[in-house]
Amino acid sequence: MNVEQITVGPFQENCYLVSDPDSDSLAVVDPGSEGDRIIEAIERTGKTPEAIWITHAHVDHIGAIAAIKRRWDVPVYLNPLDEVLYRSAGKKAQMYGIPYEEPPTPDHDLEEGQTLKLGNLELQVSHVPGHAPGHVMIYGHGHALVGDCLFAGSIGRTDLEFCNPAHLAASLKRIVALPDNTLVHSGHGETTTIGREKVSNPFINGTARIVGA
Repeated sequence: MNVEQITVGPFQENCYLVSDPDSDSLAVVDPGSEGDRIIEAIERTGKTPEAIWITHAHVDHIGAIAAIKRRWDVPVYLNPLDEVLYRSAGKKAQMYGIPYEEPPTPDHDLEEGQTLKLGNLELQVSHVPGHAPGHVMIYGHGHALVGDCLFAGSIGRTDLEFCNPAHLAASLKRIVALPDNTLVHSGHGETTTIGREKVSNPFINGTARIVGA
């Protein structure tokens, strides 16, 4: 499984191109901004995008969906609990003064226990709420796309609208139960591993706590 990181937009959000090395299949995860850059990166792979997977619907994770859908008419997958964020993202973009194009209605749900097929790959979906009500993790083949739940050395915010600190605490326990050598691809910042975060992340190793959890 190949995972290419593209950091985009004013929030330096990580979009990922997930692909099967043994086929032409590719999925775009969290295309947050700079649609032209993401499209160019996809075209360089020589592969064909088959889906857009959204870990959660904060404005910095969905702003380039419309551009990609214009280039390739691929389905958008989103957990339905995040539709309220998806529909209100345009107002958030106006508030922040950032470029934004309204995305089309999602085509399919992403839900707990779902299996996503990409060429010869099979990835699993876990519902990991807290940072957002419909937040999901997509994982398999030694990789975990965790959105804004877990970062290298930190965790996702719980002071935004619709956040829930107790839910995030429970979700983090599920995430760090993955094997230590799992590569963690976060919505912002560098790639890390589960094992590294168990040792060095204060919110995981017990030296800090999530306020309100």
